[in-house]
Amino acid sequence: MRKIRKGDQVVVLSGHNKGRRGAVLQVLADGRVLIESVNMAKRHTKGNPQTAKQGGIIEKEMPLALSKVAIWNPGAKKADRIGIKTLADGKRVRFFKSNGEMLDV
Repeated sequence: MRKIRKGDQVVVLSGHNKGRRGAVLQVLADGRVLIESVNMAKRHTKGNPQTAKQGGIIEKEMPLALSKVAIWNPGAKKADRIGIKTLADGKRVRFFKSNGEMLDV
């Protein structure tokens, strides 16, 4: 079970995007994550008239290492750590380490 998943609100802990928050768009297999409107880069693309694709300069999100982000705890209004515990019915859920509040219920 992954501690950070698609759709989670996260905050960047280090780097030039430190302190910025956003939703996770994708978690990559190599331990990196794409965050909405964070770590933007400009990509120059060539147009293709056969597919009606227009060229130009496009801004897109670039991946960040998972170690540089932490999940945002809306109750505590701060970055938090995640734990995983098993309920009595055998279901595994994520919870915030600071206040014990569950995420996946």
